[in-house]
Amino acid sequence: MQDMPALVPLGDNPTLLWGMRNDERLRRIGVAQGFAGSDAADGPAILANMAFAFDPVWTAHLKARPGIVMTRAGVPVLAHVRTAEERARVAAAMQADATLDAASGLTLIAAESDEGILNEALRKREKPFAERLVPAAVPAIERASYVGAYKGVTDLLTKYLWPEWALAITRVCARAGITPNQVTAMGSVLCIVATIAFWYGWFWTGLATGLVFMVLDTVDGKLARCTITASKLGNAWDHGVDLVHPPFWWWAWAAGCAPYGRPLDDATFWAVIGTMLFGYVAQRLIEGAFIVRFGMHIHVWERFDSWFRLITARRNPNMVILFAGLVVTRPDWGIIGVAAWTAISLVVHLVRLFQAMARRAKGGAITSWLA
Repeated sequence: MQDMPALVPLGDNPTLLWGMRNDERLRRIGVAQGFAGSDAADGPAILANMAFAFDPVWTAHLKARPGIVMTRAGVPVLAHVRTAEERARVAAAMQADATLDAASGLTLIAAESDEGILNEALRKREKPFAERLVPAAVPAIERASYVGAYKGVTDLLTKYLWPEWALAITRVCARAGITPNQVTAMGSVLCIVATIAFWYGWFWTGLATGLVFMVLDTVDGKLARCTITASKLGNAWDHGVDLVHPPFWWWAWAAGCAPYGRPLDDATFWAVIGTMLFGYVAQRLIEGAFIVRFGMHIHVWERFDSWFRLITARRNPNMVILFAGLVVTRPDWGIIGVAAWTAISLVVHLVRLFQAMARRAKGGAITSWLA
């Protein structure tokens, strides 16, 4: 079994990124990705040039690829060295801010190449950033880091409405030392407040509170990825809240239509609640079944699936429907619209699952279009 490489910083850089020094950022990457300690004197190692900042995807990519060097403008940024001779040669080039000589025996890949690399976990080809870390470049590097933290595909609000708000809040939190779990805690409180507001028919208050919660729901994950502070507790907490609260919101909204003055009759109320609950659970089960059968998420299969993820009946697109109903003072129409859209989305997902199964049965390959 191949020894786990060490992750070794070379050089010193006082420029702060997300409120921390580059060597501290590298240490966190090493811990998160399971590298050996940086004090290893010999053996396999990934040397990291501290003159540069780079996406953690690069270290994960090079981890199982000995003999590979990632460069920027010809200068080695990361190098998976196998011997003391390779280590000395690469270290000399990094310290001199020079290119490697042709006889290095190492394979070079350029970070600026349009080809990029394949993120095997997401079945997605991407172009991770690697930039020279100087004070003037910090805003652009932080933006690249933040954009890189958007993994997979998402909904239209997260993608188009509040990325800039969330980026600004993420920067403030990182510099103030606010942890992702603290952001999740604040968001959880607001989520409960929004639920109560919906129940009593205070829809505008609930929407405003819910909007802040939804932005924070983006911030906590991005803060964890950008500052390399993700934890099992934070991941379970964040995803647990995301998974559990939407049905409570829809039930509270339907109940709140009565004190608002637009009550649903009993038959309509239970039809709406039943459709939303069944559709919500069934869509999650379909997504899970697709992952089990095909090893990837249904929303990265073909271009249509990624497009449909923008508007599928999850919390954020559903909130757009509720907002539209409230604008015309018909929150009851809004919740009925959510139930209808949930049923339609369920049918779309079920059809896509059956189509993938039929293609596999005929010997066709199921691969992500993003790859």
